[in-house]
Amino acid sequence: MDKDLILLGHGSGGKLSHQLLDQLIIPTLSGVPLAGQNDSALLDHSGGQLAFTTDSYVVDPIFFPGGNIGDLAINGTVNDLAMVGAQPLAISVGLILEEGFSRSELSEILTAMRQAADQAGVTIVTGDTKVVPRGKADRIFINTSGIGQVRPGLNISGANARVGDKILINGSIGDHGIAVMARREGLELDTEIKSDCAALNGLVAELLAEETEAIHVLRDPTRGGVATTLKEIALQSQVSLSLDEAALPLKGPVRGVCALLGLDPLYVANEGKVLVVVTAEAAERVLEQMRSHPLGREAAIIGEVSASGDGRVELETLVGGRRAVEMLSGEQLPRIC
Repeated sequence: MDKDLILLGHGSGGKLSHQLLDQLIIPTLSGVPLAGQNDSALLDHSGGQLAFTTDSYVVDPIFFPGGNIGDLAINGTVNDLAMVGAQPLAISVGLILEEGFSRSELSEILTAMRQAADQAGVTIVTGDTKVVPRGKADRIFINTSGIGQVRPGLNISGANARVGDKILINGSIGDHGIAVMARREGLELDTEIKSDCAALNGLVAELLAEETEAIHVLRDPTRGGVATTLKEIALQSQVSLSLDEAALPLKGPVRGVCALLGLDPLYVANEGKVLVVVTAEAAERVLEQMRSHPLGREAAIIGEVSASGDGRVELETLVGGRRAVEMLSGEQLPRIC
């Protein structure tokens, strides 16, 4: 294999993605250290701190159960801002359209974007549109950037996990990835699996209003799934994490599809889930808060920060064994967001 070539796996969010970032993109462009590599950058200004993030969306298919590329783009950017505790303020939208793309489908996507923005309380303020010749893109790609306000004194980072902290998630895992894959592959399922695509800023704001000091880390496990995201946190914080497989919330149909296709749900993408690393003393309170919110009714405590270390993550399996959890290797489901 030619090591000079970019592969689909470099976009997986897993090992190859991190290699590309760590060996080429970040050293060349900015040199941001690992501890500062969060879902949004924090920028100091006279009024405090602003959060800034950007993301691009190439999901295939562009329409899937539970959403489409439009609301996915808005919610994904809102969530990246929320993961550093920011209140989203404004979003930009860049559209790359392929010649021959349907105006009616574009209208549906734009309407979904506006509705998602209104629901999240964020304003679309600027953007850009480009059209490329037939065969030079795949119908539509979207880039969104967002800014948000971080209140003074708030410190949420992937580098803040501490020994003894508990790990929570607001609901079932793998819904988005399996919903997209099922539509892409034309799978006939007894029960339709819908994407969990949603804006998390409202849930996060409620948690931080009550437990500002207790919440150390917020991360949304998108590409690469829960496993890769927890591995990132462990490496940033230089700790070891322990997960309880029996505690992982997983819907039956998602479990069934994963078993049928040989997929590990820990590596399947999510678009409406947040991992919360919180002090042990506050864990039960935060759990109840999450369960009282519409996006957190299936919330669970799924693990803990077990020790200082070098970024190890272990899973206690259903049969009582333990196995190492690493970042996603290769490309499990390409073009998932």
